[in-house]
Amino acid sequence: MKTDEHIDKALVEAFRTGDKKALATLVKRWHKQFCSKAYWMVNDKDAAKDIAQDSWTTIIHKIDTLNDPKRFKYWALRIVCNKSTDWLRLQVKKRNSPLDYELEIKSDDGNYSEKEGLKRLLLKTVDELPKHQSMVIRLFYLQSYSLKQISDLLEISVGTAKSRLFHAREKLKTILKNNNYEN
Repeated sequence: MKTDEHIDKALVEAFRTGDKKALATLVKRWHKQFCSKAYWMVNDKDAAKDIAQDSWTTIIHKIDTLNDPKRFKYWALRIVCNKSTDWLRLQVKKRNSPLDYELEIKSDDGNYSEKEGLKRLLLKTVDELPKHQSMVIRLFYLQSYSLKQISDLLEISVGTAKSRLFHAREKLKTILKNNNYEN
């Protein structure tokens, strides 16, 4: 039974030898996830689609630099993350202000349940963390990535990922405690 990594490896190798259908299959396998990852980072559907498309352009041009084709997923997702980060930096420059993530949770009747309110507060608090800590918290808790996967995506060591996660949790506790949101 072939694993996803082996399928990706076969497709990458086929594309490198000129098989255009292999690229189409890679796109079919990963494009939706690339769009989702970009959207998760930038919170703009149109920008996410553009980022995913731009990522594919980079992937196609740089696929020969991929040393281990089995790692295609992580290599490509790192490109998507980098492109998303570049897009966010550009938005900051355009606004000429610090990163400002506004989280909107809308309810049809305009009322929030206690659980929705708590979720909204927690996500807003996560956004107050430094970017590198917020990213690790979101990848670990919201996207269910392992520390190893996070270290691969962000090109950091597992120890650094653990450290960022620990410090982010501590900051969240402090922020919530200082704002009297602790039970």
